[in-house]
Amino acid sequence: MWIADGWKDYEVIDCSKGEKLERWGKYILLRPDPQVIWDTEKTAPQWKKLNGHYHRSSKGGGEWEFFHLPEQWSINYKELTFQLKPFSFKHTGLFPEQAANWDWFGEKIKNAGRPVKVLNLFAYTGGATLAAAKAGASVTHVDASKGMVAWAKENARSSNLESAPIRWIVDDCVKFVERELRRGNHYDAIIMDPPSYGRGPKGEIWKIEDAIFPLVKLCAGLLSEKPLFFLINSYTTGLAPAVLTYMLGCTVKPRFGGTVRSDEIGLPVSSTGLVLPCGASGRWEA
Repeated sequence: MWIADGWKDYEVIDCSKGEKLERWGKYILLRPDPQVIWDTEKTAPQWKKLNGHYHRSSKGGGEWEFFHLPEQWSINYKELTFQLKPFSFKHTGLFPEQAANWDWFGEKIKNAGRPVKVLNLFAYTGGATLAAAKAGASVTHVDASKGMVAWAKENARSSNLESAPIRWIVDDCVKFVERELRRGNHYDAIIMDPPSYGRGPKGEIWKIEDAIFPLVKLCAGLLSEKPLFFLINSYTTGLAPAVLTYMLGCTVKPRFGGTVRSDEIGLPVSSTGLVLPCGASGRWEA
């Protein structure tokens, strides 16, 4: 498992009965997590010192309950700063486990010894975009949500990357890739973090099991003659690490060689020494 263990402003304190107890900076949040199927004793004192609790509804969805929590605050990861805002369906605007991937591709970009162009699809609030830009890449950031792209720009300003070579694009990711192919544009690295289910800006339906492989095949056509890496993240239980390996192995590796590895990504749990699994990543590298 690839573990995001470089955080100082974030930690998973404990997990029990379908919930994870987290510290985001100085604030304590309790959120549902379907991976936490065990029921262990809640000994950490922070269980009784919550600033926010997301209650899942038996009818689907849920709602936040706040206790002395600001509408927005920031946390740091190394040289990056992220603005957090608890919003719909339990999210805060950041997936801390992705730091394991930020560190991996950040080193690859720094050590490339040449300019690196990165395409970040389903780019959300810009964690991977900012990590790549900080490492020295020029990045094209694509997300279907205008609000998420605005949030990502806010994170760029907070991280002193407002002048970095980042193209901000609000568009349906598949349609953007199709246009880039027609334009003849190429990238040295591709990152994608597709949702299990979603809609594009004009209501286009995205269902990962149906759409992911055709998109990976399209994206392989966008790679430059000497690509550096291709990263796919999945929070969908049906896409096991082996499936990610097969997708990259039959689309990218036949043309460019290199190696493919896939694994779960996770976060250490400070009170127990366990690691909480948080999805999977597939990595092709030259």
